[in-house]
Amino acid sequence: MPERLKINPENPRADHIADAAKVIRKGGLVMFPTTCLYGLGADAFNAQAVERIFDIKGRSRDKAILILIQDKKDLDRLVRKIPSAAIRIMDTFWPGKVTLVFEANESLTSALTAGTGKIGVRMCGHRVGAELIRAAGCPITGTSANLAGSPGCSRVSDLDPELAQQLDLIVDAGTLKGGVGSTVVDISSDFPKILRQGTVPATEILALF
Repeated sequence: MPERLKINPENPRADHIADAAKVIRKGGLVMFPTTCLYGLGADAFNAQAVERIFDIKGRSRDKAILILIQDKKDLDRLVRKIPSAAIRIMDTFWPGKVTLVFEANESLTSALTAGTGKIGVRMCGHRVGAELIRAAGCPITGTSANLAGSPGCSRVSDLDPELAQQLDLIVDAGTLKGGVGSTVVDISSDFPKILRQGTVPATEILALF
């Protein structure tokens, strides 16, 4: 089993964050807290680490993986353009709550986009996750910490042992709130398209336009 690092979600120790960030920079996989559920974090620019996520989850290669960022400035390296609609949604609902689907920068590994040319991005709404991204110095993957077809987990104790033993580090921030997760919105075309209902009702998003 990997090392399990217990961390205070309200006041995480800097050395704990640094230890987890070091694992990601070295190409490792880290289970870490996002707003609702635990995710699997890898350096989004490390194609080998991203491929490893598909392998250990048993995830189909035709399913894209979203990316978590710490600051809107991180988008410059990830997407081809930032439409005005995206800015309006980000200013209203970020961090957390909404995942935006952009036209992907060609530098991203095709594994992340599943060959669609699009990439889902969200600003992390959990303090530990946000500080981990900042310390790692790169956007990280935000796919849920579960085997394909199984439910996500809001507690480390719910993590499938088969998956757990293949990770490099578990960052345990206690029980998360769970729930339906973020609303996913495609803003790569002229008008926002709701792909998945989540924390924010579609009506609230579309009311911005």
